[in-house]
Amino acid sequence: MEKETKQWYASWFDTPFYHILYKERGYDEAGQFMKRLTQFLKLPNGAEILDLACGKGRHSKYLNSLGFDVTGVDLSASSIAYAQQYKNDTLHFAVHDMCLPYPKQFDAIFNLFTSFGYFEDEQDNLRTIKAITSQIKSNGYGVIDFLNMEYTHAHLIPEETKVVDGIEFHLKRYFKEGYLLKDINFSHEGRDYAYTEKVKALHLQDFKAYFEAAGVLVRHTIGDYNLEPFNVKTSPRLILIFS
Repeated sequence: MEKETKQWYASWFDTPFYHILYKERGYDEAGQFMKRLTQFLKLPNGAEILDLACGKGRHSKYLNSLGFDVTGVDLSASSIAYAQQYKNDTLHFAVHDMCLPYPKQFDAIFNLFTSFGYFEDEQDNLRTIKAITSQIKSNGYGVIDFLNMEYTHAHLIPEETKVVDGIEFHLKRYFKEGYLLKDINFSHEGRDYAYTEKVKALHLQDFKAYFEAAGVLVRHTIGDYNLEPFNVKTSPRLILIFS
C-alpha cells in the first residue's frame, strides 16, 4: 500500500487522485462567493489579489475574469505547472510556501476553501497570519475562509464512499487530539493507496488569538458564501476579513 511520506498536504495535494476526488466541488457556488466577496470589499477593477494556496488555479482564473490582477501561489509544484497554462499579463502563478511572505504587496489576499490549519507546528499558523498581514497594502484586506468547527462537528458524516472516474474512494471522518481528520483509502490499477487529511480544529477564539498576536484587526466575521453574519451554531463557514 502506498502511503504519504512527507507532510500530508505536500504529498496528497500533489497526486492526481486529490483532483479526481474533488473534481465535482461546487465551482459555481465558489464563483458566486468570489463575486460577492470582491464586491463586498469594493475592490476596484485591476486590484491586485493574491490567491494563497490556489491549487490548479481555477479560482485564480475566475477572479482574473472579473477584472483583477491575480497571483496564484501554492506549495504543489505539479498544481502550479498545470495552472501555468492559464497565465497572462494579469494572471500569474508561482510555487510558494504560505508561511513565508511573498515579495509583493496586494490589495487583497484570499485564503479560500479551508486552506489553513494544516501545519504540525502550531507556530506555522501564526507565521502564516503574520506573512499575510505583511503583504497587505494600506487599506487592503486579508480573508481566511475556514470551516465552522462547531457546525462541522454537529453535521459530520463519519463514513462515506464516493465513486469518481471509476475509483472507489472510502472516506472516514473524525475528530482526534484537536484535529479534524479524513482517512482516504482506495485502489487504482492494482495498487492500494491511503492518505489522511488533517486540519486543526480551529475556532473563532483561536483565530482571535492569532490575530491579536499578529496585531491584526478583524473587520467582519461571516458565516457562509452568501455573506450572512456568522452564527456559531448554524453557520457552515467561518470567514474572517481582517486588516
